[in-house]
Amino acid sequence: MKKGTIILIAVGAVVLLLVISVFGSYNSLVSLQEDAKNKEADISVMLQRRADLIPNLVSTVKEAEKHEENIFSAVLAAREKLANASTTEEMLQADEELTASLKQLQTSVLAIAEAYPDLKLSTETFQGLMDELAGSENRISVARENYNKAATQYNKKIRTFPSMIIARMFGFEQVSLFETAAQNGTAPQVDFNS
Repeated sequence: MKKGTIILIAVGAVVLLLVISVFGSYNSLVSLQEDAKNKEADISVMLQRRADLIPNLVSTVKEAEKHEENIFSAVLAAREKLANASTTEEMLQADEELTASLKQLQTSVLAIAEAYPDLKLSTETFQGLMDELAGSENRISVARENYNKAATQYNKKIRTFPSMIIARMFGFEQVSLFETAAQNGTAPQVDFNS
């Protein structure tokens, strides 16, 4: 073989290796980018699931409040009847109603739940929804962790040599990580006295 042919074959082999390397790097970057997008979509699904639970939770709390409101209304109505009673019979009836409603008011939440099956159901539903909400929070946390791992792997790949050359040539850009804001790290304070 002639020297020119050998050089041409060698140059062709080098070019072929470079092309294969470019395709390999490009495909690897696309795969990592799609994995990060998929993990981000998982987070979106979990956040939507949590958001969908909130109306049910609010509805359950409102239902429980109706039962408590009925007890308070019964106490106030019986008190009003007692105050406006003009005959002994009206006073006795109003007193019985007031006594009965005060007994209900003085019982514990458990006793109220036993007296009102609907409230018990609401309490169970509320607890179930709270458990689902806690489960959603855990799933969101895992999904964020998985996304951050995928995003970190992708970001490393587009910043390391030689794949960074391919990343710049084809416009691959870094993706952001899901980070918790500093203010979200503090637990909310519940104050029943205000």
